[in-house]
Amino acid sequence: MSRKRPKGVLAMGWASIEAAMSGRTEHAPTSADYPDTVVRRTSFAAGGGLGWRISALETPRDTPAPWKIVVITGAPSWAEYWAETLAELPADREMIVVDRPGYGASEPAEPVSDIRTQALALSPLLTAARGQKVMLVGQSYGAAIASLMAEANPGKVSSLVLLSGFFGETGPTSRWLIDVGLKALKVIPRDLRHAVVEASGQKPQLIHAVRALSRLTIPIHMVHGDRDDFAPIEVAERLAAQTATRRPICVHRVAAANHFLNDDPPEQLIAALEACIPVRTPWRFAWPKLPQFKLPKGLLGTPQHGAAQA
Repeated sequence: MSRKRPKGVLAMGWASIEAAMSGRTEHAPTSADYPDTVVRRTSFAAGGGLGWRISALETPRDTPAPWKIVVITGAPSWAEYWAETLAELPADREMIVVDRPGYGASEPAEPVSDIRTQALALSPLLTAARGQKVMLVGQSYGAAIASLMAEANPGKVSSLVLLSGFFGETGPTSRWLIDVGLKALKVIPRDLRHAVVEASGQKPQLIHAVRALSRLTIPIHMVHGDRDDFAPIEVAERLAAQTATRRPICVHRVAAANHFLNDDPPEQLIAALEACIPVRTPWRFAWPKLPQFKLPKGLLGTPQHGAAQA
């Protein structure tokens, strides 16, 4: 039904340049692929009174689904690259994927490099319908931001997923891209420029994200490809092992997968997210078992001879 979106570093980079030249906020507009009944653009006011308008893609539902999946994308932050996953989501799930502040159709026009400000701006995403549970997914650079959001909004997040989490240490491909980007900041498109600014300045801020993770009591999952050359899986595994959390962080290694798990077939990513939804065991009332006492034989008396023959 839909055409393929750009995949890979070079294709995505060219799509960004092409979109900037044409004045589009989406590289491959979702309206060309999916009707509004399947995937639609929405927007909301940023939290914290920041005065920004934030853009996102969502799955419309007539009634609230039991689980709402909130996706905080990486750098660059383009919700449109989740369009196929949004379209394939089952009816009993809903999803909203955000263009973070400074990207796509979201305000402001300048980069927002402080992850705490990003977390504050995106906090309205955690609003849910009565009885609905929220899974918060932080992708790549968005993993640290999602950690802060979960810690700052107790009771609003039931499961936290760090998807291909980027935690300050680059792999060979991302290192090269950041180095080149820093030398070409004045000529590359806005979204690529903001991504370079964010990624190159994240490491000193990770103390806030690690502190947030250590305070969480909800399930925390890391889903990471073992061939990720942007954010090495070894860095994520080391963070999981060294961070003192209330409950162990569950690490899911995805065999032969790279950094862009949302480029894989949608059903694979949806299945990976489903595995991070806590399973509730139905509660059943059981009558308490009373202890059994054996009375001494003599306590009941000796039966009469006549009664014994009756």
